[in-house]
Formats: sequence, C-alpha cells, structure tokens
Amino acid sequence: MPQPTALCVYCGSSSGSHPDYVEQARAFGTEMARRGIALVYGGGKVGLMGTVADAVLEAGGKAIGVIPRQLVDLEVAHPGLTELVVVETMHQRKTRMYELSDAFAALPGGFGTMDEMFEMLTWAQLGLHRYPCGFLDVRGYYTHLRAMMDHMVAERFVRPEQREDVWFGDDMVALFDWMASYEGRYLPKWVDDRSIDA
Repeated sequence: MPQPTALCVYCGSSSGSHPDYVEQARAFGTEMARRGIALVYGGGKVGLMGTVADAVLEAGGKAIGVIPRQLVDLEVAHPGLTELVVVETMHQRKTRMYELSDAFAALPGGFGTMDEMFEMLTWAQLGLHRYPCGFLDVRGYYTHLRAMMDHMVAERFVRPEQREDVWFGDDMVALFDWMASYEGRYLPKWVDDRSIDA
C-alpha cells in the first residue's frame, strides 16, 4: 500500500512515568505532519493523546478526534482540533476511528490502548481489513507483549504469518517506512481437528 493518509494512534490519556514517553509522542506527531499523514485519535487534550495531537497541529498537520459524549469532560476534549467527532458510545467511537483510518499504531498506554489496538488486530485476523498495525516500543514498554504474542504462536493460537504482520520496534522512522510498504494479507484462523473436537 502507499503511505497511509490517516493514521489512527492509540495511546494513554496519562503521560506515563518517564519523560521519554512524552518526547517520543511529540516526535511521532511531528513526523506524521511532516509526512502529510492525518491523525485520528481519541480526542483528548491530556496525556500522550494530547501530546501527539498538539505536535501534529503545531507542525501544520490535520488532527481528528473521536470521543463519546460522556467522556468529553472526563478526558478533557481537545478544543483546537481540525475536527472533533462526538459519538454516543465507545463502540461507535472505535468504529468511527476505524472508518477514518488506513493504518493503526499504538504508543504506550493502558487498558483502553490495548482494547482498541487488539480489536484492530482481531479484525485483520478475520479479514475485515488489511491495514498495517504497529507498536512503537518506547523504553521497552511492549517487550513483554511482544513475547506474549510469540508465545501465542508457539502454542498454536495465532498463525506465524499473522504475528509477522504486526510490527514492533523503537525506531519511529522505520515504523512509518514499514507502513508505506505494507502489503496486507488474509489467512483464515487456525482451526484444526483438535479445535473441532473440542
């Protein structure tokens, strides 16, 4: 596929425990704008979410936030976005973010980041999309998650090819370059005789 036009970024509404998380989020947003890639994200102005959005906007890029009405105050909706889409439910939020995007990346974050990114990985596994999905591994944040995915492959719950389609690394430029050269593929889920017998 060509370079993504709109990248959905999942990351924390907290800034984390180390300045590197904020610095990398800021650099990530700046690089997105430099490459002409629009940001799609959760719409908040706090934590790493706000840092990425601010960096995109400061560098002249486009930032689109999608947020449920009940979280507008809780997550402190960003007032300066190119566009803020207010929806009624979390399910609508995730669906709309997907509809607006043609690539997905996770920076460090918590339960919400994992939920949203793993839904996109699941949809790719089911053949519902063929967009790239990558994890920016700041300060080794995703080291254990990467090992867990490899364990899923070793235990035959995930196909090796499906695991290979998920990018991990700490080189932001390499992530963007990988997305620009990504060729999605669909493989059916791993169902064998033992699965059917169960």
